[in-house]
Amino acid sequence: MTTHCGFAAVIGAPNAGKSTLVNALVGSKVAIVSPKVQTTRMNVRGVAIKGDVQIVLVDTPGIFKPRRRLDRAMVAAAWTGAGDADAVVLLVDAADVAANPQGHGARDTDAIVEGLKTANRKAVLALNKIDAMKRADLLPLAGKLNADMFERVFMISALKGDGLADLAGWCAAKMPEGPWLYPADQAADIPSRLLAAEITREKIYLRLHDELPYASAVETEKWEERKNGSVKIDQVIYVQREGQKAIALGKGGATIKAIGELARKEMEEVFGRRVHLFLFVKVREDWADKREHYREMGLEYPEE
Repeated sequence: MTTHCGFAAVIGAPNAGKSTLVNALVGSKVAIVSPKVQTTRMNVRGVAIKGDVQIVLVDTPGIFKPRRRLDRAMVAAAWTGAGDADAVVLLVDAADVAANPQGHGARDTDAIVEGLKTANRKAVLALNKIDAMKRADLLPLAGKLNADMFERVFMISALKGDGLADLAGWCAAKMPEGPWLYPADQAADIPSRLLAAEITREKIYLRLHDELPYASAVETEKWEERKNGSVKIDQVIYVQREGQKAIALGKGGATIKAIGELARKEMEEVFGRRVHLFLFVKVREDWADKREHYREMGLEYPEE
């Protein structure tokens, strides 16, 4: 049997739904999701199979105008993911851009379109969250986004699954002939230690997304295999100020306990075994400028 395998990068403005789309196409959770923009900080690879084709989907950080060092590293990772891919999908939150044509999402998307044009990079346009807007508004939006420069335009809902079969079919058709890169039963290419840290970071965002913005990072400090098949995981949550540490801990440690319980349950589902999770909160004002944190996240460290 002739097999095909390649990379399909999903790019877009923050909160366009890239992680939700990748999870849906893979059929299992490989990337964390939260209502917060810029949740994804690195390129995460999920593996989807369609017949004799293996599609390695690259979930990239949102592309926006960077301000901090971490922002620059995230945006650089996204463009690298697009540049290295066999196929590129520009995902747009259609409902947001249609309702807020001068908003951040619209401006960031316009800049991405220009970036693709400048790089002469072919892509398809996927208008996401169509279930949240009127169908009559979709065609004018596609025109505004210069749909002529895209190979195709897909109307989808990553959350509800609308239009995903056609998009997956297009991605599969773009994959070059070659052997599969991953076993048929592998859904993601991310180290277990890093995936565990990402799961905890998602729970922090979901629990504290209003109180604790982007001032936190999670590092799996210790991974201890036990004879009974379980694993003991020690993680450090880094924040930048003492006040943020108090928020993360909560009254009597209630918040950190709740976050740990949610993270532990999901880790047990993902890893298929008992997990003993221990969380610690430390203040490190300059964590976002520490080279080792970028290495841990799989990001290039941008020099000043």
